[in-house]
Parts: sequence; structure tokens; C-alpha cells
Amino acid sequence: MHLIPHQLPDGLQAYKCTPDFTPENLPAALQSQHSTKAGVWGLLHVLEGQVTYHLAPPHHASAIANAGDSIVILPEIVHWVAFSHPGRFYVEFYREMTPAPSS
Repeated sequence: MHLIPHQLPDGLQAYKCTPDFTPENLPAALQSQHSTKAGVWGLLHVLEGQVTYHLAPPHHASAIANAGDSIVILPEIVHWVAFSHPGRFYVEFYREMTPAPSS
């Protein structure tokens, strides 16, 4: 599995979304190393400008996303983000769909 996949796997559902972040309100926690919880995927949507997504060691990868692009964030992979060019982005969080109870 690529550490920065191009799309979310099937079977996930969105359950939470951050507000829009700009250089003025981007939390320090997102600019320093952090990760999502087990089973939680992220999808970073760039609305304006350019964002760089970095993986922390032992991984050595990064991705650049421009307005209209998205970056998939794997569960439990330590990363941080930074604006390459001022703009705006938000993150949508996904997890596996829970099966409906059978009647």
C-alpha cells in the first residue's frame, strides 16, 4: 500500500469535517507531527493556494496539492501539513461503514 494513496478505499463513510484552515488560523498541532487514530482516514481538500503534506520518519514522502486537489491521509501515519502558497483547506474524516443491524 502506498503511504500517500490517490484515493480512499471502498467501504468508508465520512463522519466529521474540520472548518476551513488558512495560514492565519492553521492550528500548531497540524503543523507539527500528528496522526489520525486507528481506522480513521483523512481527506485533505485544498480550496485555494497550495498545501504540502509531509510524512514523518521513518517514512520519507510528501505530496503537494493545489486548489481543487485532495490528499488521502492513512490511519496512524505520522504527518504534518504546511501551506506552500497561502490559501484555504479542510479535512474530512472517514471510517468504515458499520453494517446496519439485520432484522
